[in-house]
Amino acid sequence: MIYRTVLDSRHSRRDALRLLGAAGVVMGVGGCGVSSAEQTRFPVHLPDAEWRRRLTHAQYRVLRGAWTERAYSSALNAEYRAGTFQCAGCRKPLFSSAAKFDSGNGWPSFYAALPEAVGKKLDHSLLFPRVAVHCADCGGHLGHVFNDGPRPTGKRYCMNGAALTFRAA
Repeated sequence: MIYRTVLDSRHSRRDALRLLGAAGVVMGVGGCGVSSAEQTRFPVHLPDAEWRRRLTHAQYRVLRGAWTERAYSSALNAEYRAGTFQCAGCRKPLFSSAAKFDSGNGWPSFYAALPEAVGKKLDHSLLFPRVAVHCADCGGHLGHVFNDGPRPTGKRYCMNGAALTFRAA
């Protein structure tokens, strides 16, 4: 489809391949193009050096750099005890374990967030628009939400395990 669109615009085949290669690089490096550390001010605001000190390398890349961890890499994917999933950056409660489900996609998934726990922003970094999800308190990137989840909401909050911690009830 992209190839055809580029060719229909009177571009060469080489231009189409360059465009597809650039899209592959964007998808391959894991960044989603929506940095949580943008200009927006959140209730929890720390200098970048402090975020780097507090977070592991993986947490920093996901929460502050809007990266996506590798599927099936998080131990939280298999966490089903009663409790609360919190932001790894500021410890804000984000998701109840009661809303967790196995989506089969390799990331912790939830059908609902806790009230006023997350914010959303449109993300155009891939070939199709997605809705990026961030912590309402610190702005840390958590993952994306899709409209293909289970009842009662029909939502699938597909979260990076590196962006979360778990607190048992």
